[in-house]
Amino acid sequence: MKLQQLRYIWEVKKHDLNVSATAAHLYTSQPGISKQIRLLEDELGVEIFARSGKHLTRVTSAGEVILERAGEILRQVASIKQIADEYSNDASGRLSIATTYTQVRYVLPKILSTIRERYPDVSLHIRQGTTEEIGELATAGEVDFAITPEVVDRFPELIMMPCYEWNRCVVVRPDHPLASTKRLAFEDLERYPLVTYDAGFRERLPVDSDDETPPDLNIAMSAVDTDVIKTYVRLGFGVGVIATMAYDPGNDDDLVALDASHLFTPSTTCIGCRKGTFLRKFMLEFVELFAPHLTAAVVRQAFATSQARERDELFRDVLLPHR
Repeated sequence: MKLQQLRYIWEVKKHDLNVSATAAHLYTSQPGISKQIRLLEDELGVEIFARSGKHLTRVTSAGEVILERAGEILRQVASIKQIADEYSNDASGRLSIATTYTQVRYVLPKILSTIRERYPDVSLHIRQGTTEEIGELATAGEVDFAITPEVVDRFPELIMMPCYEWNRCVVVRPDHPLASTKRLAFEDLERYPLVTYDAGFRERLPVDSDDETPPDLNIAMSAVDTDVIKTYVRLGFGVGVIATMAYDPGNDDDLVALDASHLFTPSTTCIGCRKGTFLRKFMLEFVELFAPHLTAAVVRQAFATSQARERDELFRDVLLPHR
């Protein structure tokens, strides 16, 4: 069994069993990959992939288990390389992040500029996606850090740490009937179509103790990108509900922002990565720049916990900043 063979089967799965695409990605030949997979299957005595003719059609039951272990081995190999890099040159390397558009556009620029100034030889890589996609990328080890707008407890392989709380505001055109409203009520939002984020909207609506039925809101359009939401508000599609930090008075002076923090339960943005990740010096500095209470010592404490409830206890008395 060779490490190269494990990398081949891992990449084939990642490329939806398309051997041609895998070969192009790895800058090698399709027959070479197919041959190495066959040699590995012959050595193990089981099929990793089911086939129809020359085409791979699905991962077998045995293949699922083998691929899971192969992924763990490849991540450990990457971690060993990171350790070697740290001791040979702690000022160069790669920092990869999966997060949402709002973080990339409104929170990360200043932080990544600082990292760039301190570590000019560190290459920065950003992947954008939904909370689910972010969790999957970090769990698979395809990025170093996941930054999510909500606590994600469905990815047990990730060590997630709270960074800050945030809430929402409503944005409308100056000629909209709500533009002069002093204090928004749910009844105001019920009267108009809404344009807001894809996920986590209804879950943040507080339920009145006397009425367990959430407000009857009409979400006419949803998007991941905050600027897309603002664009369609400008076009008259409806009332926008966005993160307060995503309203820029300078660039968004053609929209009126109305406080809606009393209508929604605050959200908590978290940062984290896979258990067992070797955190290099510039990675720890990035975390602390993003959330100053997450010092290197605190991060190491979080990584030393074995269960989520232990981490919850670690951060129970931490007063999170608000954006």
